[in-house]
Amino acid sequence: MIGSLCALFLWSLDLATRARFDHPWLLFLLPLAGLAVGLLYHRLGREAEGGNNLIVEQIHEPGGGIPLRMAPLILIATVITHLFGGSAGREGTAVQLGGSLASAFAKVFRLDPPDIRVLLMAGIAAGFGAVFGTPVAGPVFALEVLTVGRIQYTALIPCLAAALVGDWVCHAWGIGHIAYQIAYHVAPSAFAIEPLMLAKVAVAGVAFGLVSLLFAEAQHRISALFKRLIPYAPFRPAVGGVILILMVFALGTREYLGLGVWSPNPGDATILGFFDPSHPDYWSWLLKLAFTVVTLGAGFKGGEVTPLFFIGAALGNALAWLLGAPPELFAALGFVAVFAGASNTPLASTILGVELFGGEHTAYIAVACFVAYLCSGHSGIYLSQRLGVPKSDAGLLKPDMPLRQARLLTVAATFRRGVAGASPSSPAPPASEQP
Repeated sequence: MIGSLCALFLWSLDLATRARFDHPWLLFLLPLAGLAVGLLYHRLGREAEGGNNLIVEQIHEPGGGIPLRMAPLILIATVITHLFGGSAGREGTAVQLGGSLASAFAKVFRLDPPDIRVLLMAGIAAGFGAVFGTPVAGPVFALEVLTVGRIQYTALIPCLAAALVGDWVCHAWGIGHIAYQIAYHVAPSAFAIEPLMLAKVAVAGVAFGLVSLLFAEAQHRISALFKRLIPYAPFRPAVGGVILILMVFALGTREYLGLGVWSPNPGDATILGFFDPSHPDYWSWLLKLAFTVVTLGAGFKGGEVTPLFFIGAALGNALAWLLGAPPELFAALGFVAVFAGASNTPLASTILGVELFGGEHTAYIAVACFVAYLCSGHSGIYLSQRLGVPKSDAGLLKPDMPLRQARLLTVAATFRRGVAGASPSSPAPPASEQP
């Protein structure tokens, strides 16, 4: 069932994207579309507003469940976002389709909390595997996304089975996925790894991790700003739509709207275009980041992952020219590594890269993803994740702490260190004032 829903979603998304290209005037209706999405969730979807974070929370502590209406609401709202020009992705929709349907099955069969957790994780795996055509990365993502730095294998087989079936059903409906090609091939050797290239990949991995941190923090802060300045929720995406239109006219381009996977306009920046080694693209990653954080921060619906793919591929292309490396290889590395840092799922991202780009560059993919994960800090796009093993321990972070709390503590500690560094004569705060 999840595979069929993902097939319907991908088919609808393709129609919406083509309609947006064929009818450019749709962009001017984006504020009205935002108002419609805001009213839809305000009237019918308040319980579903938590999205992916709500699903993660229910896996950690099964309780109220996930409303079945989340599935149609997120599908309709995401298609509206893309039809009128919002910059968003599709992973969030697929995961919420899977989670809401799995929760409905759990209620029908009156499962106990341990079985509910397994079924919800299987729903995530099926949705992720089907929407990206990655039936191995899907289950690993479902296991890894719950807790930063720790994986529990309780639901391994159910998640794998769900992802395989979901992906197979999605393909059976005739839905295909983009095929990516890397022209760069390593020289034959004992290990097929070039030390100099590996060092360049590690340097790029640091940049990928910092940009993933920038994306996550910008999204959280923009969202908080909209909530503080616009108390009435339905008005937020309407105002966001106006801002996006102004950004389009300020830059004189629409290439950073929508998914950004492909475009009928040859000169547009696209994910596929970043794999072309013929010309550099230095700033598309930052512009796409800005369009996406405004779209999602304002309250439009969709996922973060495909925009992260765009940002990472664009950044990889730019770094390749700066480091003297193959642009198509570094576009592929950025594609998965920025996602690894933003979602705190380095293992799933590595497997995702192998499934999408082949196994020849597995070592480079792994290094980029693991370094990006370590450099992305205690933040991320899923603040309901629990902290299993801290990336760095300053004595503030405890096991099983929600990432939302760990992020706030880390920011507070960084601020205090900065103040102390700026004023050496200032005394350190007493232990009773430590967060």
